[in-house]
Amino acid sequence: GVRRGLGSSAAGLGATGRPNDFWDTPHHGNVGSANLPWDELGFDYVPTAGHWRQVWKDGEWDHGCFVQDPYLSVHILGNVFHYGQALFEGFKGFHTQDGSVSSFFDGASHDRMSHGCRRFRMPLVPRRLWNEAIDEVVRRNAGYIPPYGSNGALYVRPFIFGSGPRLGLGPSPEYTFVVFCNPVGSYYRTGQMQALDALVNDDYDRAAPLGCGDCKAAGNYAADLESMYKAKHAGYPISLYLDARERRYVEEFNTSNFVAITKDGKYVTPHAPRSVLDSNTNKVLRKIAEDMGITVEVRPVDFEAEVENFAEVGAVGTAVVVTPIRSFTRGNKKWTFGDTPTLQKLHDRVRAIQNGEHPDLHGWLRKIPLVDEKKQTIASIYPGL
Repeated sequence: GVRRGLGSSAAGLGATGRPNDFWDTPHHGNVGSANLPWDELGFDYVPTAGHWRQVWKDGEWDHGCFVQDPYLSVHILGNVFHYGQALFEGFKGFHTQDGSVSSFFDGASHDRMSHGCRRFRMPLVPRRLWNEAIDEVVRRNAGYIPPYGSNGALYVRPFIFGSGPRLGLGPSPEYTFVVFCNPVGSYYRTGQMQALDALVNDDYDRAAPLGCGDCKAAGNYAADLESMYKAKHAGYPISLYLDARERRYVEEFNTSNFVAITKDGKYVTPHAPRSVLDSNTNKVLRKIAEDMGITVEVRPVDFEAEVENFAEVGAVGTAVVVTPIRSFTRGNKKWTFGDTPTLQKLHDRVRAIQNGEHPDLHGWLRKIPLVDEKKQTIASIYPGL
């Protein structure tokens, strides 16, 4: 259910010091009107106009509101602090070639968060509320959407956490659902992917065989920090986890799924449904590979038995789509890989679909109107885009 809560905009002055009527000014609603140095954006925090916030309590969701202040007030016994009830998602929105704005495959993110909510005994966010929250955040932050041609995107991160007080272990009496966004640039400003050297991680496990590795849970990422730190200080910007039971089968990289193109041209990715995150980017790449006539295999991948049969290896995820792996090191063994023409082709096809430059055959783009029916149409300040 949905109960009455705050209106569509928090009252008064937010952290920006701007009154609420600021949101109705035409300049703010124009795509790219924040005039950021689009070509210089990385994957770092950029303050924006605000975020969406909605609270579940007594069995129902309130109406939610758009909030300018980037800080949350949470009870000291908030379940998230003590028992770790927290899930997050991430996808991108794009200003496309035809001038519209679309989110990319956000329905899959909703499905994945719903799976995590069931696993963590948290209330589901109905799809209607999800869409409304995302659409409102994108509309209110239209000025921060990187314009078409900049190679940037509006990264959107929904998250949900136990915000109510709970002393003993158990589900929270209250949950907060938040959607915020952040403009990001392209990892590959030259258009060419940049390969990395990877360490095979034998000192840590990412997830237990029957644990919650398939959920996008905040704690899974915290558990990776020490491993990531040690790998980077040893000269490896990325590391690969093997299965916790036998330390034999490939699971995934620190924050990305594993894919390989075999020497006979197959797309191979691990099958480990309870310990590997169900990557939306991997799903997209597999479907595109099939469209291109490439055989796709989702199965257990025996690392040392198969690594010499890999022609290309990539780490895939939302932030970068594909990061090529130049080498693997495990103890005193090292395996190297050459160019990645197939992964580059797959990467380029995804980016073309996201930008509206290639037909979206599978319905991954969801158009987001930059104005509701009560307001006038909002146009880009970049004519002809």
